[in-house]
Amino acid sequence: MTLFQSIIIAIIEGLTEFLPISSTGHMILASAAMGIHEDEFVKTFEVFIQLGAILAIALMYIKRFFRSLDIYFKLFAAFLPTAVVGLLAYDFIKDYLFNPVVVSVSLILGGIILIFIDKKVVARESTLVEVEDLSYKNAFFIGLCQCLSMVPGTSRAAATIIGGVFNGLDKKQATEFSFLLAVPTMMAAGGYDLLKSDLAFDQAQLIMLGVGFVVAFISAWIAVKLFIKYVSSHGFTAFGWYRIALGILFLIFMWETDLG
Repeated sequence: MTLFQSIIIAIIEGLTEFLPISSTGHMILASAAMGIHEDEFVKTFEVFIQLGAILAIALMYIKRFFRSLDIYFKLFAAFLPTAVVGLLAYDFIKDYLFNPVVVSVSLILGGIILIFIDKKVVARESTLVEVEDLSYKNAFFIGLCQCLSMVPGTSRAAATIIGGVFNGLDKKQATEFSFLLAVPTMMAAGGYDLLKSDLAFDQAQLIMLGVGFVVAFISAWIAVKLFIKYVSSHGFTAFGWYRIALGILFLIFMWETDLG
């Protein structure tokens, strides 16, 4: 992977991490399209730059984390299922599901669900005044939905937003809870991945890690600001159609590549 390619991947990570279109899926597809070999450094790079995106959310919502202790308990209830399932299924997911075919199919199926909830569910008003009013039962259920995002291409944001909408949150509240839940979830997942990596980096790799972290931070900050404004007035339908189109296009691309 070159420095230019690492910047492209970091931009993609930052722009897609908190949108319901799967950042992991986009990085896998982009790496395949650019001919990047998924070696141990590339996998570590993709994990490390996610921490840059997470830092953007942590700073953006820092006041929410200090406003009430209640939000920590609700986030823990939502994080718990992911932690358990993640530890049990980590090796299987990494070994068998991280491939472009799984990503493409997941993008298409997730897109169909997003369009469905936008038409049938998302227009209803919230039953809660604040996100912190979410019950522990509903928070836990959102966490179960988040477990589905371990399949590459599903999207952690899409899974938690859909879970939030079906548990009494309106589209803006579901989006914000998804952002907040991303902090403990991605920090734990990223930290676990980095602990399992025993790589020693050379100077060029360290530069790529540093540049990628900063680029992911900046692009994530911009994407989140724009996404909140957009989804409040337009919903998720456009993201659903985007997922379907991207999944189909990449299946065609892989089919033609195999034929070639």
